[in-house]
Amino acid sequence: MSPIRPENRHRYPADWNAISLRIRTTRAAGRCECLGECGRGTHSGRCPNVNGQPAYGTGSRVVLTVAHLDHTPENCDETNLRAMCQGCHLHYDRDHHRQTAAATRRAAIEAAGQLALDA
Repeated sequence: MSPIRPENRHRYPADWNAISLRIRTTRAAGRCECLGECGRGTHSGRCPNVNGQPAYGTGSRVVLTVAHLDHTPENCDETNLRAMCQGCHLHYDRDHHRQTAAATRRAAIEAAGQLALDA
């Protein structure tokens, strides 16, 4: 099953599971396609992690995911998709996650009738 949040599911195409499977298995052959764009600085060249195998450095089981390079789930162009192990994907998305979390918190405060004071 996909780790897509229910509130974001509508942003993905109906055939997302098939698209993701094709990217991870056919194009990437089960291996992380990150070439360092994740920013971890832990690998030079292509990440060595392989789906289902122990991850380098941690030994945890690798789960291969598919990242949208522009963080836009509606954009499923092949050039915008990259098979990434969970470590590379989380690091790649870290700044985007921080921004969306801040926006979500602000919206919740405003919806509750609270006004945030800008410094």
